[in-house]
Amino acid sequence: MDLPTDKNLDTRLLAQIYNNTVATYKYYWFVSILDIFVKERRRQISVWEIIVGMITEAWYPILYFRLSFGKSDSLFDKVVTIQQELKIPIDINKNELKVLLLTHLEDREFKRIIRIFKQNVPYWFLSPWIKSYDPHDVMLLSQSFLNNCLYAIKGETIEINPKWEQYLNDNYLILRDFTFWNLAIFLQKRNPNVPDVPSKLIKPVLRDSLVKQRYYWDTFIDLKGSIKCIYTGKVLYKGEYDIDHFIPWSFVSHNLLWNLLPADPSINSSKSNNLPILDKYLSPFAKIHQQAIQLIYPKNPNNRILEDYLILCNSLSDLVKLSDNDFLHIFQKTFSPMVQIAENMGFKYWQRSFQQ
Repeated sequence: MDLPTDKNLDTRLLAQIYNNTVATYKYYWFVSILDIFVKERRRQISVWEIIVGMITEAWYPILYFRLSFGKSDSLFDKVVTIQQELKIPIDINKNELKVLLLTHLEDREFKRIIRIFKQNVPYWFLSPWIKSYDPHDVMLLSQSFLNNCLYAIKGETIEINPKWEQYLNDNYLILRDFTFWNLAIFLQKRNPNVPDVPSKLIKPVLRDSLVKQRYYWDTFIDLKGSIKCIYTGKVLYKGEYDIDHFIPWSFVSHNLLWNLLPADPSINSSKSNNLPILDKYLSPFAKIHQQAIQLIYPKNPNNRILEDYLILCNSLSDLVKLSDNDFLHIFQKTFSPMVQIAENMGFKYWQRSFQQ
């Protein structure tokens, strides 16, 4: 991905900021600077405020989607520590999180946790322009905007180079996309078995509607009369159930039919983004899917939503004809490795409480 050129700037140097990167710091550092500078029109920015922006941006990939940042990255551990120490809800609104963290900058312990990012990141980021590994030298050289570097370091503040102002404003979205594109490549290498890493870099503003999926299960209930929730045993009728992602949406990041099931409304909030115990729930889960496709496919074999199942089997007609054991075997081959990967990433297993 190439950056827009500028006759007054060497944008090739800016394009090199992520060369030889071994951690996520630079990506989140630059995004935080861009957001503050462009949205708030401030050339002078506190280093501590930039770090808060880094934490805010990395919050969801780490805590909600549980992406691995690699062994060389401290940002993952620091975000986890902050969430636990301050008892902040994982799904907090991004703007609320930033405001909350900014209020903690007067807290000595909070500053101690995030100080590591102040020690090196502001200096390392300028390496395309300033070839020095001495932070003191980098700071002094940056103050004359050596080689038209992006910013000057002045104690605990950076000052954006005036020559870069127009470029950053004009190309804000492109620069953000450039950063997340490079970040996605970086994280995909560290999460090779995780589906759809790029979509897990930011909190989704709105998840896709489940109208088609609900219509499918309504049709099944119409044909069968009713079904039982695999978690509670309660009878479910049309309009009186929730759609459950069997493997959490925060791992699969999709709404494909083969991972969805009607469930008692009390379950969704309890199960949340935890994993099901396959030994207990996979067999009844697969059985309901088998019954549904055997009833619905003969009546409408061209139903487009049934194509979701083609990930599991090359032919819908063959899938319908499978024996109970063969159908379950396909689901075991699909879900067992996914659950193992999710468990390795830190997803917890759901334990249903006695009251539910």
